[in-house]
Amino acid sequence: MTQGSLRGANSAPSQRPLADTNAPDEDDGVDTSPAVSDRVAKTTCYMCACRCGIDVHIKDGKVRYINGNRDHPVNRGVICGKGSSGIMQHYSPARLKKPLLRTGPRGSGEFRQIEWEEAFSIATERLSNIRRSDPKKLAFFTGRDQSQSLTGWWASQFGTPNFAAHGGFCSVNMAAGGLYTIGGSFWEFGEPDWDNTKYFMLFGVAEDHDSNPIKIGLGKLKARGAKVVSVNPCRTGYNAIADDWIGIRPGTDGLFVFALIHELLKAGRVDLDYLLRYTNAHVLVIQDPGAADDGLFVRDSAGNLLAWDRVAKVPVRAADASAKPALTGSFTVDGRRCVPVFQLIADRYLDESYSPDAVAERCGIAAGTIRRIAAELAHVAFEQTIELPVAWTDWVGRRHETIKGRPVSMHAMRGISAHSNGFHSCRAIHLLQVLLGTVDVPGGFRFKPPYPRCAPPGPKPAGKNVRPMTPLDGMPLGFVCGPDDLLVDEAGVPIRIDKAYSWEAPLAAHGLMHTVIRNAWAGDPYKIDTLMMYMSNMAWNSSMNTVETIRMLTDRDEAGNYKIPFIIYSDAYHSETVPFADLVLPDTTYLERHDCISLLDRPISHADGPGDAIRHPVVEPDRDVRPFQSVLIELGARLGLPGFVREDGAAKYADYADYIVNHERAPGIGPLAGWRGKDGNSTGKGEPNPDQLQRYIGNGGFWHHDFAEDQRYYKMANRSYLDFAVQMGFIPKAEPVVFQLYSEPLQRFRLAARGYGRAVPPESERQRIETYMDPLPFWYVPFEEAAVDTEKYPLHALTQRPMHMYHSWGSQNAWLRQITSQNRLFVHEKTAAGLGLADDDWVWIESTNGKVKGQIKLVQGVNESTVWTWNAIGKRRGSWGLKDDAAESNRGFLLNHIIGDQTGDANGRRYSNSDPVTGQAAWFDLRVRIVKCAAEEAGFTEPQFERFQQPPHFEPVPDKLTFGAEFRRKREAAE
Repeated sequence: MTQGSLRGANSAPSQRPLADTNAPDEDDGVDTSPAVSDRVAKTTCYMCACRCGIDVHIKDGKVRYINGNRDHPVNRGVICGKGSSGIMQHYSPARLKKPLLRTGPRGSGEFRQIEWEEAFSIATERLSNIRRSDPKKLAFFTGRDQSQSLTGWWASQFGTPNFAAHGGFCSVNMAAGGLYTIGGSFWEFGEPDWDNTKYFMLFGVAEDHDSNPIKIGLGKLKARGAKVVSVNPCRTGYNAIADDWIGIRPGTDGLFVFALIHELLKAGRVDLDYLLRYTNAHVLVIQDPGAADDGLFVRDSAGNLLAWDRVAKVPVRAADASAKPALTGSFTVDGRRCVPVFQLIADRYLDESYSPDAVAERCGIAAGTIRRIAAELAHVAFEQTIELPVAWTDWVGRRHETIKGRPVSMHAMRGISAHSNGFHSCRAIHLLQVLLGTVDVPGGFRFKPPYPRCAPPGPKPAGKNVRPMTPLDGMPLGFVCGPDDLLVDEAGVPIRIDKAYSWEAPLAAHGLMHTVIRNAWAGDPYKIDTLMMYMSNMAWNSSMNTVETIRMLTDRDEAGNYKIPFIIYSDAYHSETVPFADLVLPDTTYLERHDCISLLDRPISHADGPGDAIRHPVVEPDRDVRPFQSVLIELGARLGLPGFVREDGAAKYADYADYIVNHERAPGIGPLAGWRGKDGNSTGKGEPNPDQLQRYIGNGGFWHHDFAEDQRYYKMANRSYLDFAVQMGFIPKAEPVVFQLYSEPLQRFRLAARGYGRAVPPESERQRIETYMDPLPFWYVPFEEAAVDTEKYPLHALTQRPMHMYHSWGSQNAWLRQITSQNRLFVHEKTAAGLGLADDDWVWIESTNGKVKGQIKLVQGVNESTVWTWNAIGKRRGSWGLKDDAAESNRGFLLNHIIGDQTGDANGRRYSNSDPVTGQAAWFDLRVRIVKCAAEEAGFTEPQFERFQQPPHFEPVPDKLTFGAEFRRKREAAE
């Protein structure tokens, strides 16, 4: 595709724009196509993380209407309820209007308005003192901001390792599980081959994530008659239209997948040729218990991995394309016993403990159903193969006249991720895909650029040597390859406040945002000075154990000082977290600022080519607010951070828009890949182009490149693609990506637990490391389930967001509130009958951590041992611009109140309620019981909290929002 041309993503006639969009005249005199705007601005939606293209219709300088951009590669004109209601998000009564400085007790909501200069002075003085003394005393954590390339770089230049974003309590298990196995992951870094797959499995996917692309894709599958299988305790949204709903018990997905693998191995239905070419299945593993290298790969003197040639009967380089490697057997190399990785896989998963009969009861799935699913997977993969008439050349120079594929694809999300066993469950799904030969092939799961990368990818996390006035020697987040890469001191104490990359969470690729408040409050592992947060509702629906979190935010020491000394918070809206801040920096809405959806962070690529996008101001703010990204850049300049100032000390960037265009992370590589170079004719790499943003705006707010036909599949070993990836800066060298079915980095941690290596864990952590850092995925009971009395708390409890809402944002939106303003606890009819409950009853939902009260709704589409509800509907009075009698504050409830933020082990040690490998928050391990309320307790939710005071600039909350009335009045007046 040439620069500036549109992709033409809507190839079907029914998807193309109409040649004449004017409706014919009708006898009733009704104008069915009125002119609704003076102009149309094309930008990127921000109502969820989908990043769809939108057309924003502007009338008299105000937003009049929003619809989908038909030319955009993400949504192709499709728009959801969230996107179209962005008008009400933009004009929300909850918008902050002025910087605020706390005047009353923290949590009261008492503030005074200040000017921006005073706000900058306060923040600069405080942050300067921290930077001059100990940069670790700043903890900077951001939410779903989609600008982590900037915020992470800012933290690095400031010199604090204490940076992370939303992923640690959302999807780090998905990211790490995939990146350590296949060099990519589900959702943002991969997608099913919607046009060719014949058998599609969803694991734990709710409808608020990636909603428009999935809806488009499911529509294609349904139209073609492909089979859709959903594995989810709740039958809603995508799961409700599945051909086969597997209502699994929460936390047992990995066990179910291992049973499928058991059946496939038992039947010999695995793609051996695929395994030999693209994985480490044939690599030899040392079998020498008690040795310092037990479980590591066999290497020659040059460090090359070795395999066993089954014909020559000698060890050979595993990468030798002419060899005939053995996949099974036991061999002796240099006097030592070793076996191929695949032998270890067979030994583990052929064990009867993983058979359908052994796992059926625990999973809540009949053994016959498991066998049927395994048989269907095998049939489609091996009997319904796809062959595209496209020639391509693999990495070793072999020319293939066609591209072959096995049309089975899978997709997974938070239902897998948010368990304390989620990392290994995610790895199990990738192992299943690879055994079937369905990764980056026609009909299978496909990588989105800039992935795949080596497994695990680089870089490693920085922060071992924190010094005053000194940037880190890299980015705060990254991927460790062994114990030596951990961020711990010589005594094994974590360097980061969230304990990411420590012995407690070694592979914490996204950090542990959910631990920051507790650790800062407790001074564990040290005290901080300032907690700076952006757009993350950590005092409400983004925290576990909300009651305790609120107490920690307001707790004081013996001298009367807050245990978390200072909190800076930026948000566009008056959320439940704003009242706990000491300094509030009001952000703009997404329609009033520049944003960058970058290949350095979270792009809008799809499997057939890379893409990125921007947001740009389509209307001007009518309040004294500033985009947080520009505020951060100005703070960087005022602090004199390297990279933010020129040699003479002057600010290097005027604002975020200037940064987007002119910043270079490496020579020629900046936030945006399109229209680079002085003339705008370069792609991927090139000098900054001063006209770059205008080129994006002229192209509908996005850039996209189409791969050549021979680059679209087998990206892990496709010579043409790998060469392109180097040209774009995706990877440093054009080398194949080898899928790591057996993860040697994890085995290095186990060896450290046995006392080998320079870095070894404290004695108290050794058993935990030995158990959970297993190089092959395995299943274990989720921690809370193992710790609680499951007879007393017999039910699993889950939360998810409805398709029309996202995090806290949607449930303050006037249009979306009309769809859902009260959440219910959904209970299976049989379960309710056994408890003597009827539809609409009010109940106490009790866990070991507390209780919350809500109203139930009886359903059939849920696992009988599971209850669930919509998350973040319940609001605290005085927040989000809602009236005191709003249903959200009176009848809506929040399960976060009863989710514990810590768990204990058998030795009494307390840990974050997280996955022990990555630190992923284990939201979905909650166990509860439900008890009917007394009659006098019914009708209102509990717990209730003191009402927040309104910010000084807030006007009285209107009884009714009448957006659009002014346009009608003007139109009627003109008539």
